[in-house]
Amino acid sequence: MLDNDSSTPFEAGPSGLPSEVEALDAYSRVVSSVYDTAASAVVAIEVRHKERGGGAGSGFLFTPDGLILTNSHVVQKAQGIIVHTAGGLALDAALIGDDPHTDVALLKVASAAPLPSITLGSTRSIRVGQLVVAIGNPLGYASTVTAGVVSALGRGLRSTTGRLMDDVIQTDAALNPGNSGGPLLDARSRAIGVNTAIIAGAQGICFSTSIDAASRVAVQLLKHGRVRRASLGIAAQNVELSRRRVRYFDLGQASAVRVIEVTSGSPAASAGVEAGDLIVALDGNACESLDDLHRLLTEERIDTTVTLVVLRRDRRLDIELRPVELRREA
Repeated sequence: MLDNDSSTPFEAGPSGLPSEVEALDAYSRVVSSVYDTAASAVVAIEVRHKERGGGAGSGFLFTPDGLILTNSHVVQKAQGIIVHTAGGLALDAALIGDDPHTDVALLKVASAAPLPSITLGSTRSIRVGQLVVAIGNPLGYASTVTAGVVSALGRGLRSTTGRLMDDVIQTDAALNPGNSGGPLLDARSRAIGVNTAIIAGAQGICFSTSIDAASRVAVQLLKHGRVRRASLGIAAQNVELSRRRVRYFDLGQASAVRVIEVTSGSPAASAGVEAGDLIVALDGNACESLDDLHRLLTEERIDTTVTLVVLRRDRRLDIELRPVELRREA
């Protein structure tokens, strides 16, 4: 079998290189092996909505006791969720929680017997050019499989909320309709991503939330039922800094975050942050964009004093404040 540690997965030809037939045969064996190992743990998800009928997607079991990873957009606002296993079971599923900012959701089903599951890998173990396999289980069809290679790692992709998902895997394994939420697998049948179809018309390529990011989200969903993030209580936008301002304040960055609104009663309001302030750093970390600020406002900074560096006209101010938890509706 082909894996990352094997330099010659098949016999070499007279020239020292595998023949085309041998290469294609080895490729096919790897894809078939991954499918045979993982397909039984890939599930079809049937969703009932109160106002807009039903929906469907895929997911995969990663523990024998019934924990399932899928996409947030597949199960969001569901009134009822039924999971259909490859073995023919139809199981009611409980939504433990979902995170639209990373398009990850966690479900739980109950079964009298242990369920087939997929081992979780790690993004750190993959590289560009590596063979990957995407499996889905859309309703009405048997499990479907596509294969390709990793095109890019650490891609940035906007979620439906507008936040940047900055740990995304891009592959050329096409994402078929109904396969959203299924696993992206390496040659050893380990899940290295959760496939997402949040870009309309991107059928020729596949984007996946990395399994490292999905695992972190799953831990928080199990612990809190949500992903906890810190909030300053502001609305803001990205802005380019003038060269004069960069020289005057001796900055190592060309952009910042402009505060356009401060919510009444928020940590920012209590600390004296004003509309028009330019945020350039938080706790010594440069903030060149809203994405930088979002990455810094993690659970660890909730109810903890942080220092915000802002530019206000011709002054540079260090403002201390204590972020609160970001509300879901925000």
